[in-house]
Amino acid sequence: MANATVSRQRSSALRSTVAMKAIMAVSGLAMAAWLILHMVGNLKIFEGQEGFDNYSAWLRELGYPALPHEGALWIMRVVLLAAILAHIYTAAVLTIRDRRARPVRYQSTKRVQRTYASYTLRWGGVLLALFIVYHLLHLTANVIHPGGASDSPYERVVNGFQIWWVTGFYLLAVAALGLHLRHGIWSALATLGFNNARRERAISLTATVVATALFVGFIVPPLAVLIGVVN
Repeated sequence: MANATVSRQRSSALRSTVAMKAIMAVSGLAMAAWLILHMVGNLKIFEGQEGFDNYSAWLRELGYPALPHEGALWIMRVVLLAAILAHIYTAAVLTIRDRRARPVRYQSTKRVQRTYASYTLRWGGVLLALFIVYHLLHLTANVIHPGGASDSPYERVVNGFQIWWVTGFYLLAVAALGLHLRHGIWSALATLGFNNARRERAISLTATVVATALFVGFIVPPLAVLIGVVN
């Protein structure tokens, strides 16, 4: 009986709003860390085809022979997928709880609830989810190949981003990512207890710098391809 009570208490704690916000914050920061590594890898496109393709091959051999071929890469993918699913799930649960907490909509014509955070974290998240699916099918799985198919990661990037609408969609998604990160990083650090009167300015600046750096770092390669700097 005591064990059952403890189990129910633990389950209730994990489903609490505080726990949900903490899970959302940790999963979001984990994805931000992965994005930084991904951005650094993307910039290797400026090393040319041999350098970029060698980097892609290195990722697949990382940890070998202790791990099987692509073993480390699959571990990273599984961890990233778990973080994405946890982030989406907690965001959905918290949104539903927020709406249930105030079932009567405000009558203001100014749409008070459609704030900066609402757009960047909710609709920006939806756009990013759609983009991730397209991005994986294009540059990871090599299932779709605008501009021409190729077994070379470098050629897939160049072939795709030579097309204006592919680059345009990418830039739109990265812009949504930047806005999402700007508020998300600040919110995550605040949720985890790093925010107070003394640190508020530093946390806001950190969120802005990281979001801006990622935005710039991600848009440079496709723009370089589109204007012919990388070909």
